[in-house]
Amino acid sequence: MSRIKILDRSEMTEEQARVYDSAVASGSPLGGPYYAYIRLPSLFEGAQGLREAFAGTPLSRREQQVVNLVVARHFSARYPWFAQVRASLQAGIPEAAIKAINAGETPDLPDAAEAMCYAAAREMLDRKTLSDETYAQALKVLGQDRLIAMTAATGSFAMTCLTANVFDIPAPADDPMPLAS
Repeated sequence: MSRIKILDRSEMTEEQARVYDSAVASGSPLGGPYYAYIRLPSLFEGAQGLREAFAGTPLSRREQQVVNLVVARHFSARYPWFAQVRASLQAGIPEAAIKAINAGETPDLPDAAEAMCYAAAREMLDRKTLSDETYAQALKVLGQDRLIAMTAATGSFAMTCLTANVFDIPAPADDPMPLAS
């Protein structure tokens, strides 16, 4: 059970309702950490805007999904993991790669950029930086702009996962690939 009451539309303030309605109209996410963010409408809007901003970065959808899976697994964040498994499968990430990440194993990602996103995100989360060697390799494989976007995506999705964890936002009961223990 969540630590935070999920507000019904009828319980929202005028400002909460405005940003909620805007998200509904644009087809933006409303669940998971957004259950908490809605209580601070400017944060809700900012999180939605940041999510939209990442769509305009040089990271491919698959690269973004690899990063999100690594971050959700790192934080053992149930709702974000659920949402990212679904999005990753839709983006074409092989189920075997997702299962490997879930098990804490290195996935078989034949695309060099996707493999680099996995390795760099893992190292950033584990070491809170990149070694000189990994940085040089990431720069070579991804280029500066994609490395900047990948770094920002790692940090941004960490916020999402921490929010989901702090407020104990569960994955739906029909989660097809729950987090491994």
